Amino acid sequence: MLKINILKGSSAIIAIACCSSAFAQDQSAAEGGQSGGLQEIIVTAQKKQESANSVPLSVTVASGEALAKAGISSTEDLGKIVPGFSYTESAYSTPVFTLRGIGFYETSIGAKPSVSVYVDEAPLPFSVMARGATLDLERLEVLKGPQGTLFGQNSTGGAINYIAAKPTNDFSAGFDASYGSYDAVNLGGYISGPITDTFKARFAFKTEQGGGFQKSYTRDDKLGDKNFVNGRLLLDFQPTDTVRFSLNVNGFIDKSEGMAAQLLDVRIQGNPAFGGSADALLAYPRAPYNNRAADWTPDRRPKRDNWMWQTVFRGDVDLADDVTLTSLTSYARYEHDTVIDPDGVTLKDYTYTTLGTIKAFSQELRLAASLGNVDLIVGANYNDEKVYQQDNSGPYPDTPSAYTFYGLGLGIPFIYYNQFSDQRFETKAVFGNADWTIGNFVVHGGIRYTKTRDDFAGCTRDEGFALGQGVGNLLNVVRAGAGLDALPPIPEGGCVTIDGQTLTYGLVESSLPEDNVSWRAGVDWKPRPGMLLYASASRGYKAGSYPLLSASDARQLTPVSQETVLAYEAGVKASFWNRRAQLNGAVFYYDYQDKQLKGMTIANPDIFGPLQALVNVPKSSITGGEVQLDLLPVNGLKLMFAGTYIKSKVKSSFVNYDAMGDAFNFKGEAFPYTPKWQLNGDAEYDFAVNENLSANIGASASYRSKTSAAFGNLPLFDINGYALVDLRAGVETTDNKWRAGIFVRNVFNKYYWNNTAKILDTIVRYAGTPRTIGINLSYRY
Repeated sequence: MLKINILKGSSAIIAIACCSSAFAQDQSAAEGGQSGGLQEIIVTAQKKQESANSVPLSVTVASGEALAKAGISSTEDLGKIVPGFSYTESAYSTPVFTLRGIGFYETSIGAKPSVSVYVDEAPLPFSVMARGATLDLERLEVLKGPQGTLFGQNSTGGAINYIAAKPTNDFSAGFDASYGSYDAVNLGGYISGPITDTFKARFAFKTEQGGGFQKSYTRDDKLGDKNFVNGRLLLDFQPTDTVRFSLNVNGFIDKSEGMAAQLLDVRIQGNPAFGGSADALLAYPRAPYNNRAADWTPDRRPKRDNWMWQTVFRGDVDLADDVTLTSLTSYARYEHDTVIDPDGVTLKDYTYTTLGTIKAFSQELRLAASLGNVDLIVGANYNDEKVYQQDNSGPYPDTPSAYTFYGLGLGIPFIYYNQFSDQRFETKAVFGNADWTIGNFVVHGGIRYTKTRDDFAGCTRDEGFALGQGVGNLLNVVRAGAGLDALPPIPEGGCVTIDGQTLTYGLVESSLPEDNVSWRAGVDWKPRPGMLLYASASRGYKAGSYPLLSASDARQLTPVSQETVLAYEAGVKASFWNRRAQLNGAVFYYDYQDKQLKGMTIANPDIFGPLQALVNVPKSSITGGEVQLDLLPVNGLKLMFAGTYIKSKVKSSFVNYDAMGDAFNFKGEAFPYTPKWQLNGDAEYDFAVNENLSANIGASASYRSKTSAAFGNLPLFDINGYALVDLRAGVETTDNKWRAGIFVRNVFNKYYWNNTAKILDTIVRYAGTPRTIGINLSYRY
């Protein structure tokens, strides 16, 4: 049955690839050389330089120029060119990345992802740190499937590696500018070249301003302007032919406005007879069905005040002709201060501010050797990350939930509280990888042992002696029923999280030690030049995790254990038609155990009913296939199509609660945020205007099928399928110095959204970007 399902999916994809008229961005980077066919791309996907078509796994590659043409300015945009990739903007402003159906929807800034992000192999261990990673790139590499042996845990879905443009041997400089709809202005540039015979430098910068397209549908107000600045300084020093050093100092400042939600429905929590603004909420007009409409509280505008800097030092020493020792050291600090108003109304139903700090240190030491027909990599890795987050909730006097304790005679209305977590992640690992060439075959093997420890402290805290009084009174009522003495009052600012076992309250402290062995084994065969057939099996892990949420009961802060994926993949990479065509395809099956997701739990004793918590899904699976076809049918015309088919399924009994708090067994359901089909396409035609000028026209399209934001088949949480079309045109001088163009994105102004969530009394969705039109200008010296 497994083989049949995989073959069905892959056959359908290949049939579409051969017959479709939709095309995606040319990810084979076939710039120039059309008469000679598609150019060979050198990648470092396996931490060594090799041709992309010799890498025995699925890799999407795009040059920096291709990314710019496709309008890729952030990780959020990668779905335009990377089949199988999904980006979700959570209701709490934390990005969530998913590859081939594997992602982790947890909204705290310290949530370990299942799709890891790197810049020049240096880790950005948390998704919020990746906002500035697309600056001044040489290329992008997206590796699909578990990458645990070389990239470590937390890459069960895959790894995204941004390769920065390097200092040049000769002086060069460039400037880029664009202006678009809603007064969006982007300015950037670089300067690069030698300082001495052994010392080179490159400085790049970019700023994004304006572009806020959201507008209130109940008053005259708009939202969403960007105010984002980032920069990078790269220094390369090569004192001898065998010793090389590089220093990368980069960072960003983000003072942009956030996104507001669209109101879909109102479901009142609490008893409206006790207080709040239930009538106003129920009567609130629902959002129109267009991308721009939204609402937010006027004096609680969604706003970021975040910044990050990172330093990466790399040293390479050639110990012999084919033996290199590499040290990679990085340290990053990220500060987070974000105002969030996720309820979709102007009323103060739910608002809060998130404050946080991330300090992340990483050290990798590895030795790479080529010993005849065997390539070896062995190494060790150490990571130490400290994450503090505090969410200051309120004021929200309009939600009936704030008056629950007051209505029960147990306290006063609470419209303020905060929740915090303080975590330290420590990871130690050793790894090895070998590639053994035997004629036209290469046998691959890799293994990694990882030991982790996550120390956690956190709770929900009273603010203003309102919540504390209510929880204290309620807990003493329960204790009296159990024949226990009353506890002293919770002090102002004290922890109100209840330990259901001891019927006390206080700080929750815990540690989660884990270890695992990830591995990969495979073989590939080159039956002829330009063709690679491969098959592999691999096991990857994602570390266990603690949540940050409004924990009424300590049980909500119980961590989920590590998840594991056993992946099987077989694929082909083949060039034909005198290298004017390249076909890459793969089929895969993932055996998934203990998938982590946000669900609900019942405390003991059951004081508050179902409560948010992280949970593990015992057994699930993903079956799928993908294909990418690049073509150069005539000189100047570049075509590409790519598609992914994914069937996800909960295989075992899994009883939990849907988004409305009702209990169900979700066995047989597909994963949330996992569309079955994702298709991408691109076409571009370059032609000469005269001896000094050339021109190009292009179009790209992407499609993803319907999915859901939650288990339970609830129509309100559907994320409908949608297709987006972009157009572009430009002119360029034949000396490649000047380039000017125009672009139209989301040509048909398609209304779409990528998330739906329940926020206390409201159900909201987050819409995508409407049609935007703009011009751009570039100069290279």
